[in-house]
Amino acid sequence: MMRSLSGVFAVLLMTSNVFAADLAPAEPVPEMPPEVTVTEATGWYLRGDVGYGWSDLRGARYFQGSNASEVDFASADLRDAFTGGGGVGYQVNNYFRTDLTLDYFGSADFHGSTVGSCGVAAACTSTDLSSLTAWSLMANAYVDLGTYGYVTPYVGAGIGGTYVKWKDLQNTSCETGNPSNCDPTYFHDGKSGWRFSYALMAGATIDVSCNVKADVGYRFLHVDGGDMFGYNANGGPGRDKGFNIHEARVGARYLFGGCAPAPYEPPPAPIVYK
Repeated sequence: MMRSLSGVFAVLLMTSNVFAADLAPAEPVPEMPPEVTVTEATGWYLRGDVGYGWSDLRGARYFQGSNASEVDFASADLRDAFTGGGGVGYQVNNYFRTDLTLDYFGSADFHGSTVGSCGVAAACTSTDLSSLTAWSLMANAYVDLGTYGYVTPYVGAGIGGTYVKWKDLQNTSCETGNPSNCDPTYFHDGKSGWRFSYALMAGATIDVSCNVKADVGYRFLHVDGGDMFGYNANGGPGRDKGFNIHEARVGARYLFGGCAPAPYEPPPAPIVYK
């Protein structure tokens, strides 16, 4: 009798262990993190910029006394002016882009003076007034230095030409020490033409949206010298020695196709309990 009860108890114990094994939940299979696909921002973009340029005229010269000799202006100053422009470019990858831009500078006033003889005295000082406007057509390349949050610093360089247009030069010579004793005012016709130019840039791009980027930067523009004004009243022609523009500017770029949809990722497989 005792052996029979022991056998029954052993069978019940084995059966309860089997049921417990079936009811215990299986350990969940750890979910693998989804693959991250890194996509590069590439494609065409449009850009626009406005700014303010501090100009640095490297000097001016003119022929004095019926083209007898070329001398420097006693003083020559080119004032500052607002700038603006636009362009089209291509984002090659996350680190390199290039664009073609057309920028306007002006109108910048010129104030100069010369010394020498004039019609009313042997010692005279002139007042020379003019202004210039300039259009720069540049091919540029930029290196983006990595993205930190929403900000991407960059450096760049450009090469091209600048069309400089001088207005007529207004020249009035008066006796030195007696500014009321003056020659008549003469006008020298202003000259214009294309000049070699290059630029250096640095700044930062700020992500506004997936296809709109704000741009805050600095540009140094070098413009070669060229003709400034023509001959009149026993003076001229004249030329400037070129100028530099230190430009602070803000702008925006619109990247076509910058909002590409994210790649499809299937949902994780459900956990199966045994």
